[in-house]
Amino acid sequence: MTLSIGDTVPDVTLTTVRDGAPTPVQSAEVLGTGTVVLFGVPGAFTPACSDHHLPEYVLRADELGDKGVDTIACVAVNDAFVMDAWGRSREVGDKVLMLGDGNGDFAKAVGLTLDGTGSGLGLRSQRYAAVLKDGVVQGVWVEEKPSDVLVSSADAVLKEL
Repeated sequence: MTLSIGDTVPDVTLTTVRDGAPTPVQSAEVLGTGTVVLFGVPGAFTPACSDHHLPEYVLRADELGDKGVDTIACVAVNDAFVMDAWGRSREVGDKVLMLGDGNGDFAKAVGLTLDGTGSGLGLRSQRYAAVLKDGVVQGVWVEEKPSDVLVSSADAVLKEL
């Protein structure tokens, strides 16, 4: 089942880095309060993710906040250390919450997995964006091709808010 409008965000364990250590967090907790823009990417440091997707959310964070967004979160099937290093390399600061889905549990739970085994990437997340209000999906946009950053871009989400 693919994440749809009206669904409640699943409650699975993700990881983030706090004070230099990987810290488990529950998705329902970090994504379940206020208005959240969540975007999923196939992988940290990959070209479209690093050159376009994440940087655009960092650049547009204030505009998203002006539209009532409390949290911007990025999730990928990577470990917390990789997500942290990626965030630091892109100067994310506190603008985007970087969430590692190391085992792909969240991607599986929302029905948005991507089979990257043909490219040596294993199971990954599809590229998408979702708007959540108090943990309930208000909108979700999934890219047709994993290299596209069109319907899941910060610009596209801003137009929907």
